[in-house]
Amino acid sequence: MPSITVKLYSVFFKMRLKNRLQGWIQTPPDESSNQEGVRTRPEEPVSASNPSFTDGIATKDIRVDPSTALSVRIFLPESALLPSERPQPKSKAEESSLKSENNGDQGYTPSGQNCRKLPIMLQFHGGGWVSGSNDSVANDSFCQRIAKLCDAIVVAVGYRLAPESKYPAAFEDGLKVLNWLGKQSNNSTGDEPWLVAHADPSRLCVLLGVSCGANIADYVARRTVELGKELDPVKVVAQILMYPFFLANEPTQSEIRLANTYFYDKAICLLAWQLFLPKNEFSLEHPAANPLAPNRGPPLKLMPPTLTVVAEHDWMRDQGVAYSEELRKVNVPAPLLDYKDTVHEFATLEMLLKTPQAEACAEDICIWVKKYISLGCHEFSY
Repeated sequence: MPSITVKLYSVFFKMRLKNRLQGWIQTPPDESSNQEGVRTRPEEPVSASNPSFTDGIATKDIRVDPSTALSVRIFLPESALLPSERPQPKSKAEESSLKSENNGDQGYTPSGQNCRKLPIMLQFHGGGWVSGSNDSVANDSFCQRIAKLCDAIVVAVGYRLAPESKYPAAFEDGLKVLNWLGKQSNNSTGDEPWLVAHADPSRLCVLLGVSCGANIADYVARRTVELGKELDPVKVVAQILMYPFFLANEPTQSEIRLANTYFYDKAICLLAWQLFLPKNEFSLEHPAANPLAPNRGPPLKLMPPTLTVVAEHDWMRDQGVAYSEELRKVNVPAPLLDYKDTVHEFATLEMLLKTPQAEACAEDICIWVKKYISLGCHEFSY
């Protein structure tokens, strides 16, 4: 069972979030007053970008769409540098001083000579559609961990949040970033030097979605199948769905047994979905909520390899399991990682990031991802 600390924190987390959601439902924000949308909440702590490879990772924020709030944070591991370019080890005091001095206009600039190319992982954060951000303290720490373990460039998407931007805004943002990544692979069209020098989306792109971000990842994966060569040179070869935010009309055993469970319980999730979906579209069978909804394309057999992570004490657990099972029925490689004594977002919530389960989950994800990456020549293994 989760610890007493987790249980107590969950109680206050749910009270605070439920009050916020109910407030938005009672007094909806004026969407016309904020055409750009929002990608973060002022009450949620964020981590400043650091472009100088402190702790082995350099980070940079990029505004992808000048007409909206859509942005990305790039996590570039030090392994992308040639040995001669890598910074010398510094003391903790020196690293702390560097962090405080960096302002996003300094830091690493690619030399353009024999730059090492790395695969890309496109990450979508959680937060129930209405909160969280790509630069939150928790998401920043998680993405740094994944970038180091997978030896990959992580591009974390700061998509527009509800209720200011309802469906399909977040989904469209995910696809827009994928198209933007394609442009960065070309020296003539790319304008982000880190990605032009080190990223190779034409060879490998893995989608990684957390909670509601898993729904976005699955949507983007489906659209890549439908669009085919229109997305060239980007090639999505796999996706990772971490405790997906899937729902359906038919209640599952985990839903019946765990409806009032930790952090994101059923009542809170339904409020979040009401804020995310347009009023006339609200349904638990909406294609954004249920990946197995009737007539939702493309055929499952065309989906990329899909790793699904579920938590024992998550009321949405069985929906993730069911999706994984359906993929396997049509011969899509779709392993399931089921972690005992865990809760929704157990590997990505700030207070749980240092738990053994969170660390093991990140390691397991990267072991699976590397099955699709030949680090020496960037070929695929399937």
